[in-house]
Amino acid sequence: MLDTNMKQQLQVYLQKLQQPIEILAALDDSAASQQLWSLLQDIAALSDKVSLRDDAPAGLRRPSFAIQPKGAEQARVSFAGIPLGHEFTSLVLALLQVGGHPPKVDAEVIEQIKALPGSFKFETFISLSCQNCP
Repeated sequence: MLDTNMKQQLQVYLQKLQQPIEILAALDDSAASQQLWSLLQDIAALSDKVSLRDDAPAGLRRPSFAIQPKGAEQARVSFAGIPLGHEFTSLVLALLQVGGHPPKVDAEVIEQIKALPGSFKFETFISLSCQNCP
């Protein structure tokens, strides 16, 4: 699914993973699932720190996938559909952050975030047909 140039660039980023990660695919019999599986196989083949499973937990939309530290009980990030185009950057960042690569954020900002009271769960939705969501 990924061309040679994209694979080479992604392989460089995946070298920054600090810990092994798992990609859990939730697939069905659709053509979109086949395309997603192909993309995920391409990604997993680029690093020995990335493993791929097709036994995602129930409750995930199909086709979709989740990314978690290897052996974790709960996914850190999930994507519904195939994140290509502008969404591919978000996928790369998710792979890096779940894999332990620190985000480019000032230490002061990180401390402010840690000091926020409460427990938070973020969900972000995009529409591929939305003119405002490139």
